[in-house]
Amino acid sequence: MDYQQLFGLHPTKMRAIDVSAFYGSKIAIDSVTLDIPEKTVTAIIGPSGCGKSTFIRCLNRMHEVVPRARVSGKILLDGEDILVQDPVQIRRRVGMVFQRANPFPTMSIYDNVAAGLRLNGVRDQKILDERVLRSLKQAALWDEVKDELNSPGMRLSGGQQQRLCIARALAVEPEVLLMDEPCSALDPIATAKIEDLIYDLKKSYTLVVVTHNMQQAARVAEFTAFMYLGKLVEYDRTQKIFENPAEKLTENYITGRFG
Repeated sequence: MDYQQLFGLHPTKMRAIDVSAFYGSKIAIDSVTLDIPEKTVTAIIGPSGCGKSTFIRCLNRMHEVVPRARVSGKILLDGEDILVQDPVQIRRRVGMVFQRANPFPTMSIYDNVAAGLRLNGVRDQKILDERVLRSLKQAALWDEVKDELNSPGMRLSGGQQQRLCIARALAVEPEVLLMDEPCSALDPIATAKIEDLIYDLKKSYTLVVVTHNMQQAARVAEFTAFMYLGKLVEYDRTQKIFENPAEKLTENYITGRFG
């Protein structure tokens, strides 16, 4: 596929080339090649167990923290292979928000957001204050928590906790933000807030969102990739995937014939 023609004015930010991922001898994703355009939202859809989450975990080298897990192929970030670089630095550049909100239970709201900064050696209180403020505003959470920054993060509602985790990821100023089903445990009101947030964040970040919710993919993503049994079946503009897919398997999935 001519990705540059597909992406238009958006340059490629990340590129997976013939990427396969394994858990021991079991193959989880098989020879996936996929470009991700800068400052857009790319959705990854497909049935449970198709390799969606494994794929995005490869994009910031989280996959390899699992015992006996490994990756082959190349994953380029701004043209450089992340698989031969320091994984700690890669995870600063490529942040991740997980399916279930995971604020640090013993930390305040402020300290949750500042945790990554402190881990990276930031000690200047002025810088910490500025980054925490900006990140909470970016995550559309500031107005709700500005008077209780010293309260435990675990006291927040589920949707607020997820936005707190997004703020924590944004605080270290990543270039790419990966989201693994960020709304799956949330009610419709909280989901709508996260979707609005995703739409706003693409002005400054490249986002990749794994979702089971095809309506959500249609609402938030410019581009959509459909995966099945560890393989990439189809990747195109979201509107084309949902209105005129090229592959029968894609059509069968989005029309609910399986999955």
